[in-house]
Amino acid sequence: MAWIKRNLFFAVGLGVAVLLLAAAAVYDLQSVNHNEKANKDLNEIYDTLNKVGGGMDGFTSGNDKINNIQSARTQTAQIQSWMKKTGDYFQPITPIPNSTNLTKADFAASLRRTITDLQRESASAGVTLPPDYSFSFTQQRNTTTFAPGSLELLARQVGEVKTISEILFAAHVNALDSVQRVRVSEDDVAGQQTDYINEVPTTNSLAILTPYAVTFRSFSAELAGVLAGFAASTHGFIVTGINVAPVGLVAQAGTAGGQPFSGFTGMSPMTPGAAPAPAPAAGAGRGGLPTVLNEQMLRITLEVEVVNIAPGK
Repeated sequence: MAWIKRNLFFAVGLGVAVLLLAAAAVYDLQSVNHNEKANKDLNEIYDTLNKVGGGMDGFTSGNDKINNIQSARTQTAQIQSWMKKTGDYFQPITPIPNSTNLTKADFAASLRRTITDLQRESASAGVTLPPDYSFSFTQQRNTTTFAPGSLELLARQVGEVKTISEILFAAHVNALDSVQRVRVSEDDVAGQQTDYINEVPTTNSLAILTPYAVTFRSFSAELAGVLAGFAASTHGFIVTGINVAPVGLVAQAGTAGGQPFSGFTGMSPMTPGAAPAPAPAAGAGRGGLPTVLNEQMLRITLEVEVVNIAPGK
């Protein structure tokens, strides 16, 4: 103790030095552990890069004969070109009226004008319509009051109904019995029920699909023209269902004349439960020639979806 008292500063300094050495040892041990972990992580990253660079079958950047990077760029360009060409067949249908500041008066006037134009076009094409037909807009035709927030949706439907109807007119179907659309406003709830289908639009990450149903009468050649018209259109149309029955059978079943469409259960060549129509017997035609084929008028209901590509796609 006497020595410590005489050499107090030396003893304190020695103690501090011992503590510092102990702290240094602990720090070095921790650093070693950290370095070992970092080295292990680095080796794992290196192994992964080595596999990507050529160590994994089917996952290489190429060799002196095959440049996979350039191939990927070429394929990307091909996909982009295909998407551009495909986009030419999914052009949006212009709303009626096409206005960014749509008013009730503008829509009402445009709707009445469009209905009148379609009636004239049908007459020019020789297509019979129901009396004073409104093309599914019976509820909106004679009013200037519309449910809040419905004008833009209705304007889009007017444009789509006009485009669908004109495809049928171009095919010269014999008669258009009805066009049916989905309900998009509170006004539609109180509307004429034969104007609507009990479905809703489908939305996904790529597009909005809006269903319609059209019922018309024609022969098979005009039906082919209608399907060709939808296929050749620059707008996105998908025919998702078809129901065909001879007009005579439909009349016997009491279902003629634009009844509400409730969905398809598949191809139906005739009304369920009806007896098949007898095949026309071969008989003598003009000049004594036998009648080989006597085609019947058909009543056809098509379910058509309008595809509107989502913005930015």
